[in-house]
Amino acid sequence: MRPVFVQFRCTPGKTYEVADAIYDREIVSELYSTSGEYDLLAKIYVPEDKDVGHFLSENLFDIPDIVRTLTTMTFKAF
Repeated sequence: MRPVFVQFRCTPGKTYEVADAIYDREIVSELYSTSGEYDLLAKIYVPEDKDVGHFLSENLFDIPDIVRTLTTMTFKAF
């Protein structure tokens, strides 16, 4: 499993609905409300045999009221 962090910008006033929809998918390890440019931050473990882009698109990015996302890949550095 490969950890990936995804930040979500939501339609104003819809952050709680988006957060609920993300949790309903049961694929996030952790989900936080954040300040700044994005509203939510999720930690997701993507299976090694899955393409990250396809996995996220198929499992998360079709949720209504997500305006923008920023995905940060992680790499084993040590």
